[in-house]
Parts: sequence; C-alpha cells; structure tokens
Amino acid sequence: MTIVFKVSDNLKNKIIDYYKDMRKEKTPPYAIFQAMEEDTTITLYESGKIMFQGTSADIDANIWIDLEKKLNNRVINYDGSETKEQEKRTDILDMATIGSDEVGTGDYFGPIVVTATFVKKEDFEYLINLGVKDSKKLDDKKILNIAPEIMKRIPYVTTILDNKTYNEHYSKNNNMNKLKAILHNKALYELKSKNNFNYAKIVIDEFCSKEKYYEYLEQVPNKVMYITFMTKAEDKVLSVACASIISRYTFLRKMDELSDSIHIPLPKGAGLEVDKVAKEIVDEYGFEKLKDIAKLNFNNTEKIKD
Repeated sequence: MTIVFKVSDNLKNKIIDYYKDMRKEKTPPYAIFQAMEEDTTITLYESGKIMFQGTSADIDANIWIDLEKKLNNRVINYDGSETKEQEKRTDILDMATIGSDEVGTGDYFGPIVVTATFVKKEDFEYLINLGVKDSKKLDDKKILNIAPEIMKRIPYVTTILDNKTYNEHYSKNNNMNKLKAILHNKALYELKSKNNFNYAKIVIDEFCSKEKYYEYLEQVPNKVMYITFMTKAEDKVLSVACASIISRYTFLRKMDELSDSIHIPLPKGAGLEVDKVAKEIVDEYGFEKLKDIAKLNFNNTEKIKD
C-alpha cells in the first residue's frame, strides 16, 4: 500500500524530529529524508509531500493524518485528497444506514454482484479518510487496496449471480431490472437477518421506480420493505458507497478467476475489445463456452454470431 499527502509546515518539523533516529543513510532525490519504521518506508520530500509505503502504511500514515486534523483542521483521505468539514455535513447523509449497490450489469463478461452494508455514524470518519466514494470514481487499484479494509470494518453481505444462472433465468419476464431487484432484496434480507442493526434508513441507488421494484418482488417470500430509493446514492450515502466498492472488488476477483479458467484475459464493458475477445473464445472453446462466462442477451452475442 502507498499513501501520499502534503503536510502542513507546523507538522513537518514534528515529522522530521520523530523520524530522526530511523533515517536511512541514502536519501532519494528531492527528499529531506527517508526512514524505516517496522515494514513501512517513509519519505518526506522538499515539496512537503510525505509518502508511506508498505503493508502497514495506513497505520503509520494515520498517526499524522489524525494530527493534521487536530492541528490544522484538515481531513486527509488516503488518496491524498482532502475533505472539508462543510462538505461532509452537506454531501453525506448524516445517519446510520443500510445500503446496497450492484456491479457487472453493463459488462458482457462476468457475473452480477450485489452487496448490502451497514454503516454507523462512528464509522464515518474512518471511511472518509480511507477514500470511500462511488466505485465508478475510483480506479481498480484503489478498490483492491481499500475494499479489504472496509470488509474488515463493517458488516456486509454479497450475492453473486454467475453467468450460467443469469443466462438460464434471463427472459422477457425476467429482465435485468427484475434480476437486480431480486438480488438487492436477497442481500438486504440476509444482512438484516445477521443482526438487529440500529439504522435510520435503508437506501438503494434508484434503478427503477419504487412501485416497479416491489412489483418485481411479488413472488419473493422474504421482502425487505420501507426502502428509500435515491438517485446517485453512492455519492450521498456511505453504506451505498461501501456496497459499491465491495461489489466492484468481488467482481474484479471473479473476472480474474474466469480469465484464469480459459487462459484469456477478459476485458470489462461491452465494447469492440469485448467482441474481439469473445470471438477468440468461440474459436478456441466453441460458442457454448460463452454461456459460462458472458451475458448472452447483450448485443455482443449477435455480433459474434455474424
């Protein structure tokens, strides 16, 4: 893990003094010093930026991130960006919530993944400092770094609809939104069954109307009710943002497994590169193989057949 942020002048002197006995003999170009503490390498640059590298980088960095907040009222995220206190109050729903979000619905290859999480107010500062936000605004490297930390901290349930099952169930009456509704309900129900969580709202990023959502669940025996449907919920509700990140993390892992199983790297999305790789798979394994790794109702299938 690597964490980089710029320190204030009054904190810089404290950092220099703290690491004076841990310094390495050689100093990288443009650096004031480089030090080692346990398995973390710390480099302070002349520009005022400090870099922590190692498996415990987050622990070592958090000491100074917390001190920055106390001394200078700066809230620093692990990606180096800052969150102002005013932004936290106005942009984030200020209550404990259960939230769910899905990943994989726009990708030809790979499963659909839905996660539900519970986030209490006591987790807010930790998650914001970690850099939690909508997974679509984070690169995959960042997601692979922070998702395991989130999964250690907060309760969650993830449901996965693999490609074979998806292709067996998808039809005119079981469209994408209906399958998503069923998966959201399953994840939410299983999470709620884990514990008597003290939450104020259950939030789903709105992908259909409330009426249609419950219509999709008519035949489902265990329905979760009293849901708040919110547009762009990943940006406003930390439980939904966490659900988005964990779902993306799980999707990436599953894509790696599928790629390894056929010895061909599978691209994300549904563009021209996907068509090219799908044709390669058909040439190598036959069309039937796509049933196990792709969503056959996508237009990509017709292009491959042509």
